[in-house]
Amino acid sequence: MKRIINGICVVLAFVSLGIGCIGIILPVLPTTPFLLLAVVLFAKGSERFHRWFLSTRLYQRHLENFVVSRSMTRAAKIKVLATVTVLFLIGIWFSPVFAKVIIAVVAVFHYVYFLFGIRTIPEEEAR
Repeated sequence: MKRIINGICVVLAFVSLGIGCIGIILPVLPTTPFLLLAVVLFAKGSERFHRWFLSTRLYQRHLENFVVSRSMTRAAKIKVLATVTVLFLIGIWFSPVFAKVIIAVVAVFHYVYFLFGIRTIPEEEAR
């Protein structure tokens, strides 16, 4: 049973990695959450794939600072918040009233976490 769950985790990690890579090109699709999900799923599913992903330039460029120091650059925060705001607004537009309230509450917590829970670092420190 554990092998099946690990296999599912690895498959989902590669799917998440693919979506994250597409998100690098498409401005509407966020990259960071999908790559973070890939890291977690690789860690759960396979030590070998996890080590491989940690050694990739994709991980080092987009996630390493956040994972190591729990910090992001101002530009990265703005990009993530802008993308998520667009997605929240689309969700609010097409949702019934009770869902709009839930989305608004999630959005508030999301902004509070990004603005106060994640430290902002200068661009020079991120490289």
